[in-house]
Amino acid sequence: MEAVISSLKARKILDSRGNPTIEVEVGVRDNKGDLFYGRAAAPSGASKGKLEAVDFPAGGVDKALEKVIEIAPKLSGLDAFDQARVDETLRELDGTPNLSVLGGNTTVAISMAVAKAAALAKKMPLYQHLGGREGFELPYPLGNVIGGGKHAGGYAPDIQEYLVIATGARKVSEAIFTNARVHKKVGEMFSEANSSFTRGKSDEGAWSPNICNEGALEFLAEACELVSQEVGIEVRPALDLAASSFYDSERDLYVYKREAVTRDRGEQLDFILSLIEKFKLFYVEDPLHETDFEGFAELTRKAGNKCLICGDDLFVTNVRRLEIGIRSKAANAIIIKPNQIGTLTDTFKAVELAKRNKYVPVISHRSGETTDETIAHLAVAWHCPMIKTGVVGGERIAKLNELIRIEEELGNKARMSGLR
Repeated sequence: MEAVISSLKARKILDSRGNPTIEVEVGVRDNKGDLFYGRAAAPSGASKGKLEAVDFPAGGVDKALEKVIEIAPKLSGLDAFDQARVDETLRELDGTPNLSVLGGNTTVAISMAVAKAAALAKKMPLYQHLGGREGFELPYPLGNVIGGGKHAGGYAPDIQEYLVIATGARKVSEAIFTNARVHKKVGEMFSEANSSFTRGKSDEGAWSPNICNEGALEFLAEACELVSQEVGIEVRPALDLAASSFYDSERDLYVYKREAVTRDRGEQLDFILSLIEKFKLFYVEDPLHETDFEGFAELTRKAGNKCLICGDDLFVTNVRRLEIGIRSKAANAIIIKPNQIGTLTDTFKAVELAKRNKYVPVISHRSGETTDETIAHLAVAWHCPMIKTGVVGGERIAKLNELIRIEEELGNKARMSGLR
């Protein structure tokens, strides 16, 4: 049985910031002559690692649309069931290591659309097509509750994301609604504490208050404790510092504008360790800048098993970068963003390498998202223990609601992944 690619087209659509991005539709024809269509859209990030794939070719989305027309005949006739070959062809057609000719967003949208069309041709859900038939595990959602850094503005904190994870949940639906409850609780707490709070939100639907860095974490930790008591489920706070965004490479200092404080690497490590201890953080992402493998290794060693130390800009879903991290024992978790590396095949290689070396793979959205729900299926198919995809907002809940549907479809076969 095969399903050959018979058509390929792309269009310009909006992401959640109102910026243009690309959506691709791939048609495949099976042995019986029946047609199936897969559709996928690429997201975009505001806080980007310097080493991730170029999102679009010079000329932006419009140029990417021209490129799709140009390469369509060269993809026609390929077997959509052979995902590795399709993705290899995309890399060959681009011909650059960072996908600067076609753009990583272009290639990942094609790659995901091919997989979706192939799943439809097999008459099975995408997570089953990509992950086999048995043993599916559902991820714990990691959601952004308070936003700062490049995702917010004004007097918001320097720290980019104050996150929450319902570690005590027994079902993914339970975890999703618990995270939403924390989000609501924090909003109520901010309103009660400050009558001038506008209930403004960041790019990912997180609250964006006028508050200092540690003060925001105090609110979040209290909300987690209150919700834990209300619902009988342990809820833990977490952070994504996106430290590269406020690292001054010339002075080798982390510049916290909110408090007019600078910290060298040693002081930054001590600061993070103090937050882990004081607030019982479950997870800390990008606590140091994107080339500091040595600093990540020291923090990982000192944090021990108290907290997951996750690299995003450090690894950019790239196997070679992850191999460096593994050798130096830098971090013990990795953010997985398909558009950072450009194809599903390359994304899967990073997931598998992480799992073989006891790194926790965290499938993740981007700050500029679409309603594409593919990453929910990837998390289930590839047994990723966590999925980072916001708490509220249509483009975020598209993934969360898809997880609820998958949980319902699996029925009594559904189980949560092990977090540690």
